[in-house]
Amino acid sequence: MSEPTKSPTHYRLLSTLRAIGPYLREAQSTDSLYIFDCLSVCVNDKKSPEQREFWGWWLELEKNEDLFEARYRTGLYDVTGEWQEKALPKKAVEDVTRTQEAFHQKLLETLEKEFAIPVEMHKESVEFV
Repeated sequence: MSEPTKSPTHYRLLSTLRAIGPYLREAQSTDSLYIFDCLSVCVNDKKSPEQREFWGWWLELEKNEDLFEARYRTGLYDVTGEWQEKALPKKAVEDVTRTQEAFHQKLLETLEKEFAIPVEMHKESVEFV
C-alpha cells in the first residue's frame, strides 16, 4: 500500500524546498511564489569577497492550482546583490547549465515524490543554456 501524499502547505513546501540545496531564498518567498538562485561562476575571484560578482541563474517557482510553473533566468549577480538578466559568456555556460539542470532534476523528483505536484516550464522561462 502506498503512502498518502502530504498536503503541500507553505511550511511543508519551505521545509522540502530547503532540503534540495542552498538555493532557496526563503526571505523572498511567499505562499505561492518561491525564489531560488545559484551563483555558478565567479567573474573575478581576485577581488575581495564582498566585491565579487557571479554568473548564474535564478528561478521563480509559482504555485498555480495543482502544479508549479518554473521561470528560469540567467545572468549576472552584481556587487549590489541584484540579478541582471544578461547573456552568459561562453566560459560560464557549461557550469551554469550543469548546476541549473542538476537543480531542476532534484526539484522535479522532490515535488513529485513528496506532494505529487508536477512542474511545468513557464512560457517566459529561458531554456537551459
